[in-house]
Amino acid sequence: MTGIIILAAGASSRLGNAKQALNYQGQTLLQRAVQTALDSDGEAVAVVLGANAEILQTTIINQPVHVFLNADWKEGMASSICCGINELQKAEPHLTSAILMLCDQPYVDTALVNQLIQKASANKIVASAYNGTVGAPALFDCSFFPHLLSLTGHEGAKRILLDHPDSVISIPFPLGAIDIDTIADYDSLNS
Repeated sequence: MTGIIILAAGASSRLGNAKQALNYQGQTLLQRAVQTALDSDGEAVAVVLGANAEILQTTIINQPVHVFLNADWKEGMASSICCGINELQKAEPHLTSAILMLCDQPYVDTALVNQLIQKASANKIVASAYNGTVGAPALFDCSFFPHLLSLTGHEGAKRILLDHPDSVISIPFPLGAIDIDTIADYDSLNS
């Protein structure tokens, strides 16, 4: 069983307000990410919230997703990854792999998520390739869950991708380089 964990707990400090709530093509970035995940072949969808959780949770209240609140979100992305993996394993005991997805990559679509799932195999990672590197969204076989759970601070899963290159299968996703971190990024997206 493949689960999809949408990491949406950050405070968006570089942007100045919650990027998860920014509108793009009639939906917030969080709503778009949730809909993309729900429309995919993933069998369970989870959202990890932290900063602005009360506001953001109301935007996805009627969606069939697990919502996990990361009380330690200020400690960095690693805490959200750990929260998502731990809580989704409890909610879905048959979880065999998990996709880590960010809501600030507006060009992630269902076709890409399905490609990650289709390329999955035991003891492997399937990652998106852009700008000469690999990154999110990325699927991790459950054999890598202990590695994900060992992350600390502001460290994301990138370290695991770089530490295990022989286990990584990549899928070209040039638009993965576009993410929303600043007002200029958002203005560029809407221009």
